[in-house]
Amino acid sequence: MHSRTYVPALAATLTAAVGLLGGPAYAQADAPADQPLAARVVTYDAGASAEFRAAVDRGAAIWNESVDNVELRPVAAGQSADIRVLADNGWPRALTTSLGKGTVYIGRQAVNEGYNTVRIAAHELGHILGLPDRKPGPCTSLMSGSSAGVSCTNPYPDAAEKAEVEDDFGAALVHPSATAQRQVMTVN
Repeated sequence: MHSRTYVPALAATLTAAVGLLGGPAYAQADAPADQPLAARVVTYDAGASAEFRAAVDRGAAIWNESVDNVELRPVAAGQSADIRVLADNGWPRALTTSLGKGTVYIGRQAVNEGYNTVRIAAHELGHILGLPDRKPGPCTSLMSGSSAGVSCTNPYPDAAEKAEVEDDFGAALVHPSATAQRQVMTVN
């Protein structure tokens, strides 16, 4: 995973903004300027992903290797997950309820047609992380989905996709209301 660093300018800006709004204007005295900024943890439950469990775990790991502001973790036993991952016989799709929350379906139809399971998992998790489909698109774009063709096995987001997730989750760390409820069904 990337190292998460706290931008000192952001601290100064936030401190000044709070002071202007009439709140207490102080910085955390015991926090060094380069203190790591905690990533937003988004949990997933792949218990119902059947034969795609390893692909889902690898897709989550790819996102964790690629971005700093969000971390995908398997849900702890007895807890409810932000993302549910299910296997079904349809086409892969994601139903997003808000940034970092929703349901992913790893559809066997695409797998039976020859699409790569890790690419499918990473792509659908990308929707939950706020990314839209970008079709048609090249294989280098994870969010190009099926338009890149069956031969495309690239499960990694490109630089623009990484930056968009970083921006969305960076804003969510600073402004928690940025994760307002929305419901989007994405069928690939």
